[in-house]
Amino acid sequence: MIQRLLPSLSLVILFVALSLASPYFLTQTNLSSVVRQTAVINIMALGMTMVIIAGGIDLSVGAILAMAGLLGTMAMEQGYPIPVGVLIGVLTGLFWGFVNGLLITRLKIAPFIVTLGTLGIVRGLTLIISDGLPVHRIPQKFSYLGEGNLLGVPFVLWILVFCAAAVHFLLEHTRLGRYAFAIGSNPEAALYAGVPVAFHTTAVYALCGLLTGLAGMIEASRLMTGQPTAGQGYELQVIAAVVIGGGSLRGGEGSVIGTLIGAFIMGLLSNGSDLLGISPYLQQAIIGAVIILAVTVDELRKRKLAR
Repeated sequence: MIQRLLPSLSLVILFVALSLASPYFLTQTNLSSVVRQTAVINIMALGMTMVIIAGGIDLSVGAILAMAGLLGTMAMEQGYPIPVGVLIGVLTGLFWGFVNGLLITRLKIAPFIVTLGTLGIVRGLTLIISDGLPVHRIPQKFSYLGEGNLLGVPFVLWILVFCAAAVHFLLEHTRLGRYAFAIGSNPEAALYAGVPVAFHTTAVYALCGLLTGLAGMIEASRLMTGQPTAGQGYELQVIAAVVIGGGSLRGGEGSVIGTLIGAFIMGLLSNGSDLLGISPYLQQAIIGAVIILAVTVDELRKRKLAR
């Protein structure tokens, strides 16, 4: 029980510690900044939650985010309306998620290898399309997606809440969610039980890509640029958020609430490090250590249950 509550307790302790350590932490400006910065990782992590529950992993999300943001902003630069540009970004993510799922299920190759390969493909194509140069000529109104407020609350928080509610509903109240847990727990048993494993696995990767595409457009809106090198290292943060929140890399376990808590822990660690003047290089080391710690706790818990 304590292990289940550990992510929540860690978030509370971290929040209190940062409140005491820095006078700037509890300001409205800083907390709003944390929400905006964490929203991108949060939305990507919601998609990764479904993938990890189904027993997979997606290392290409950072590269997909970059291509989605680039193509969406390029469309706006060419004169297309902002909603069309956002849609292009989201569909770009959906396409690559579908490709990942298709390659994994049709070629019967491990998700780690497939998504590692598509990471290189997507990143390379993004740099080729952009010639390595960012897109700057974007309508000013596009900034509202990442920096605007609605009813005094950051607009991205409304988007995050909607996405979280949708993913929670999918996992808890639909056939796709039930099958994702079944596939992640035991894919062979799920197949023999009549579950269309290939179809639902592909659907899970496609949805992860869709959410990553949306996150890519939010990132582009925050930066007001389509950056071909965006998202580098994001896959590590996204996977960490899911694992810290109780998701198991063995599959079959995970939750939306846990992932949100994990992502906010990551966001507070980053924000607190900045406020306290901790080197960004050390931040990467901390993230790596946290991942190892979270997986170790999960493994110890499973061994205890197996006895």
